[in-house]
Amino acid sequence: MDDVDIKPIYVVCFGAATTLILLVIALLARRGLAQNLTKGNAAERLLAVGQVTAIFLVAANAVRSSVQGSDLVHDVTWVGAFGIVGLALVAVTGELGVRLLLSSRLPQEIARGNVAAGLAGGAHFVATGIITSRALAGNEVATLGISVVFFVLGQLTLHLFVSLFRALTTYDDAEQIAGENLAAALSYAGAVISVAIIIARATEGDFTGWSSSLRGYAGMLASAIALYPVRQVFVQTLLLRAPFTLRGGVIDQGIAVERSAGIAVLEAVTYVATALSITRLA
Repeated sequence: MDDVDIKPIYVVCFGAATTLILLVIALLARRGLAQNLTKGNAAERLLAVGQVTAIFLVAANAVRSSVQGSDLVHDVTWVGAFGIVGLALVAVTGELGVRLLLSSRLPQEIARGNVAAGLAGGAHFVATGIITSRALAGNEVATLGISVVFFVLGQLTLHLFVSLFRALTTYDDAEQIAGENLAAALSYAGAVISVAIIIARATEGDFTGWSSSLRGYAGMLASAIALYPVRQVFVQTLLLRAPFTLRGGVIDQGIAVERSAGIAVLEAVTYVATALSITRLA
């Protein structure tokens, strides 16, 4: 693409049209989405916002990675292919991920208006959209197949890292979210989105063979380990001026017992800022 002069207006128009078409497809395929956005309770609307955000991410990256600017038919074909595949993958894996949260209780919690559950579910869709938008890239059949493989790998990695996050906190975030603890949901949202940002960065780059690509993927993922020291050292000890602990401490106390949204937002923002810094420096 370096030798192709793509006019910005062409790309912008292509992006707008792609986003509009994918939104229409999503609304037609999932009529509950429009219902949640217009007439749903607060939790259902938060979930729907996460789904819509994921669609925007998928549409933008489909245009970014597939448009060449020299052949309109080529651009429409491959943007459409990557966009529709990405939309389908987000819908299926995002829904599955939401149902895996809280041991399949999340959909029921959202239906009864649990805002914490809606926020956690919406954040999971955003995380899925972030990974999908980066994993699916290219403009040919071969790259589409490779992209799907890395997408699946990214989703499995996301669930593994989320499970590790749950193990490191002294409280049961699933139980806290089911108990309408908004602070726990904010903490979870920051963790899942920041991990997704790092995973998405790990899936990027030219495919140079399975061995080298997987080594690069694993190497990038290793940087996610930095999130936990940032939580315990930077946030807990430096910013909150509390004693250092390897596990638990004032953050877990503030979220699980005090239900402090302020502490949760600080933790979540720090996670995301750290992830963005890692991806910029890597």
